[in-house]
Amino acid sequence: MAIAMTPTTAALPNAAPHAARVPIVIAHRGASAYLPEHTLEAKAMAHAMGADFLEQDVVLTRDAQAIVLHDLYLENITDVARRFPDRARDDGRWYAIDFSLAEIRSLRLHERLDPATSQPVFSERFPPEADLFRIHTLEAELRLIRGLNRSTGRRAGIYVELKHPAWHLAEGLDPVPILMRELDRAGYRGPEDPVYIQCFEPDTLKRLREEIGTRIALIQLIGEKDWSPEDLPVDFERMRTPEGLATVAEYARGIGPWIGQIHRGTDETHTHRATRLVADAHAAGLLVHPYTFRSDALPEGFGDFEALLHFFLVDQGVDGIFTDHPDVAVHLRNRFIGRHQAE
Repeated sequence: MAIAMTPTTAALPNAAPHAARVPIVIAHRGASAYLPEHTLEAKAMAHAMGADFLEQDVVLTRDAQAIVLHDLYLENITDVARRFPDRARDDGRWYAIDFSLAEIRSLRLHERLDPATSQPVFSERFPPEADLFRIHTLEAELRLIRGLNRSTGRRAGIYVELKHPAWHLAEGLDPVPILMRELDRAGYRGPEDPVYIQCFEPDTLKRLREEIGTRIALIQLIGEKDWSPEDLPVDFERMRTPEGLATVAEYARGIGPWIGQIHRGTDETHTHRATRLVADAHAAGLLVHPYTFRSDALPEGFGDFEALLHFFLVDQGVDGIFTDHPDVAVHLRNRFIGRHQAE
């Protein structure tokens, strides 16, 4: 089996921002297996580990500042409930959009906790009681990456996700022009720059492509039907069909499925079962960047992280992976490439 090659079988609306014909390693929320997610420290560590791209999830504050945060709300990774006990909404959650940037910067960030148990989601990761970290702006992270690229001489890219843009619009703030302004200021403008923009909402990606006219490579994230809010229906099942993928290829450069949409467990002989999603996406001219690869949360049927990555990078030929463990992924990716080249 060949290591993933960039597909060239269809006319594409935008080019890939990397020339290498090997799968890329994307640091999922930074080196989040080792330091709390989306901290500057986790991003610096991922850069040092050799990740090809670093991921930024973007939400807005009350004063329309773009911050790097995975969720719309704050309580699972900060001390917001203790600091601002009366600021939760009726659903019991503390939303970032209800706070100013100054207020959010005052919070202490920690390892993600399970809201049902108040225990760490990953028990062996960074101690959640450590009082060391802060939420930061997208601008600050882009400055950090630019500085590290200069001081180290390696060009790590960025991989931005617009989180719930339709929800933000309903709240009275439009994240699209805010994001594009930040990217433009930082020099990320087209396929010649190491940048992707991803989103679960196809209408937002179409807007970026058709109305905004961005030349930045766009990635259609693919979830499941029950992941979409009732007021934002997205037919992810149809999106995964050849017809749906052909539609995606009209506005996006690739797809970001979750690994369960490619790997379907094992049969009675313990042979791995795979869908046709990767092959169908490549036939449509789309890149495939699945998420999320964790050595401490292996899917059923895989005995270790190496077997998991071999199945996706070599057997399935995906074009990149999101991982909490960029150091291990880079090492294994390079080993697989060396082995393939020697054959």
